[in-house]
Amino acid sequence: MRRISKLTRVAVGVASLGLVATACGGTSSDSGDSDSNDRGVAIAYDVGGKGDQSFNDAAFAGLTKAKDEFGYKTADIEPTEGETNADKEQRLASLAKQGYNPVIGVGFAYGPAMKAVASKYPKTTFGIVDSVVEGKNVASLVFAEEQASYLAGVAAAKATKSDVVGFVGGVDIPLIHKFEAGYKQGVEDTKPGVQVLSQYLTQTAEEGGFSSPDKGKAAAEGQIEKKADVLYAAAGLSGQGVIEAAAKAKVWAIGVDSDQYKQAALAPYKNYILTSALKDVGGAVFALSKSVEDGKPLTGTQTFDLKVNGVGLSESNPEFAKVAGLQDAVNKAKQEIIDGKIKVNTE
Repeated sequence: MRRISKLTRVAVGVASLGLVATACGGTSSDSGDSDSNDRGVAIAYDVGGKGDQSFNDAAFAGLTKAKDEFGYKTADIEPTEGETNADKEQRLASLAKQGYNPVIGVGFAYGPAMKAVASKYPKTTFGIVDSVVEGKNVASLVFAEEQASYLAGVAAAKATKSDVVGFVGGVDIPLIHKFEAGYKQGVEDTKPGVQVLSQYLTQTAEEGGFSSPDKGKAAAEGQIEKKADVLYAAAGLSGQGVIEAAAKAKVWAIGVDSDQYKQAALAPYKNYILTSALKDVGGAVFALSKSVEDGKPLTGTQTFDLKVNGVGLSESNPEFAKVAGLQDAVNKAKQEIIDGKIKVNTE
């Protein structure tokens, strides 16, 4: 086991991490026998890979923070097109063999592979984002996406002038249904009568729903033609196309997972990114890394919600504060969700 550092307690929050500008993925060091004292967190990316300015890049920010604070080697590995569960198993097993600890699968697609691999490496802590996998040495890092999406719905309802807003989901699956459900509820509770147009890009991730900006752009253009003037995308890399289309039409976009207003790759469109529904994947990655570093690894289901600042809504765009009643409405909704006065739908 690595040395135990005497560090101050980590506070997991959406404001705790700055995303790192990225381009293409890196991989771990050589295989074979290794000194586990020198190796720390390793992450295996979801579809879209590093550079999505969203979900995967948030995980990389957590890895970078852990690397900087603890001074150990890290690894981050890209997915391959058309890969199987067996490929994912091999990837996770290879990282564990090399001495990385924890080993984190970024995305629900790693569920079956992690279930198969974790029991074979009982001394390694595994983490999975957006899925629950049972195991004595597995931490399931899940989020209340519906809560952040509710706040996004509040923002959309306050910002719309046409009373038509849009939702673009990457893949038609239960996880993304949570985003849609929370968003629709936030819109309806804030301004009854506003129409929400919803569209899913694909039925499966293999069809490119999370990795095709062109699909996102086409869906957004269709909603804009139907008078939508605020568009919220929960679509990974595909969301960049939604943001581009919104900026071209000079309507509002709402980002997801990371504060997309601050992303370098999206700088040409930033003035039209009203806000982003935040999901502190980076904070979760760092929290798990720190727990292993401290010799008290997290296991079981770890839920990141508004109460622990695991999800939230960004306010980076100065225009956010200029939308009449928006700030007060968001603050009120956030507190009522935390207090249990508002129960947010998940489907």
